[in-house]
Amino acid sequence: MPAQEPAHHSPVAAAYAHMTKAFPGLTVTELPPDRQPPQTPGWVTATELATAGPALDTFLAWDHAQVLRDHGRPARPDVIASFGLHRYAWPACLLITVPWFLHRRVPRYPMTHVSYDRTHGPMTFAVHPGPFTCLPDDPAATLPGARVVPDEEALRAEVRTAVAEHMEPVLAGFGPRMRRRGRALWGMVTDEVVEGLWYVADLLGEKKRAERELELLLPGATKPYVGSAAFRELTGPNGTPLTTRDRVSCCMFYTLAPEDTCATCPRTCDADRIAKLTAAAAS
Repeated sequence: MPAQEPAHHSPVAAAYAHMTKAFPGLTVTELPPDRQPPQTPGWVTATELATAGPALDTFLAWDHAQVLRDHGRPARPDVIASFGLHRYAWPACLLITVPWFLHRRVPRYPMTHVSYDRTHGPMTFAVHPGPFTCLPDDPAATLPGARVVPDEEALRAEVRTAVAEHMEPVLAGFGPRMRRRGRALWGMVTDEVVEGLWYVADLLGEKKRAERELELLLPGATKPYVGSAAFRELTGPNGTPLTTRDRVSCCMFYTLAPEDTCATCPRTCDADRIAKLTAAAAS
């Protein structure tokens, strides 16, 4: 970790660069305070998604077109909204969890500070960096905008708060279209926090550490989140250990392809999970 960050980068920029190197499908551009977010077609602000107006209609039209292209038939409007929220929340949570996981720095991103484009190649965020939280021994603790907390548990609380701060208004925008409320929506956010970081950590070669960290981050009873990280181990062929987890929510993909659920779906039995995980490991 550098002792001093370059003047034109935020204290979390290195974490985003490290993530993108391992996962080129997601990039993060940090904007100077005086620069407006991109206005070109495809870009949407988190505020526009939360407002649930025409910008959300346009955002979800992308999911509708993708379903028609890939499945040859439309999905229900609530399913389309569920897909759209998943495809925003999964990468948006990484804006907060990746800097925490890699450098123990927790940025705060109110919805007014985030724009997103998924229509021109990699998923891309444009963000206005702001305050961040870190531990006392972090060299960044003396930088402007730093808030120091005493220990790891206090930092984990900051992660939960930062994700909730960003996602709560976004859930208000998507929720009525999904026909879901409260517990169901926060269960979905719980899953996005866990599975997003779990995926990226695997690409970074730190999957097992991520499992331990996520179990501490979401042990259960941490409102507004629902449930825990919920990792568990299955036994595969020849006694091979296979790690899975039990999702709190369902992404509704079964409504299009009931035979092709994911390995953590609550609708997938353990025998099918073992078969899916074994095939994935072999490939």
